Amino acid sequence: MAYWLIKSDPSEYAWDQLVRDKEADWTGVRNFQARKFLNEMQPGDPILFYHTENDKEIVGIAEVIEPAKPDATAEEGNWVSVRIKAVKPVGRTLTLDEIRNTPGLSIMPLVEQPRLSVSPVTSAQWEAILKYTKTS
Repeated sequence: MAYWLIKSDPSEYAWDQLVRDKEADWTGVRNFQARKFLNEMQPGDPILFYHTENDKEIVGIAEVIEPAKPDATAEEGNWVSVRIKAVKPVGRTLTLDEIRNTPGLSIMPLVEQPRLSVSPVTSAQWEAILKYTKTS
């Protein structure tokens, strides 16, 4: 099992929308490295759902329910999407500033490659985030 983080602008698709929809195809990713990560995702892999824009915080836990498939929104190229489902909100949000200032989390791709919309999370980082967000 691998752990992941996906980023979304809440004005485009917020955590609350995923909760209402229950599940969704994660489409629109147009970055080669992020596409590689989407291709690595497997059903059952847990995901941290991160809001960008003004909030800049981890707000929920989701899960991959279908592996990568062609992205129906792509007009050209071999872009992919995965199907995800909402699992639960975090106990408390974890902000980007907190992540930047926490040893072990400050080296996450979220911090070091801020434009990357899909990125891996180590098991140690996952456990630390669950601890900080009071999510079990």
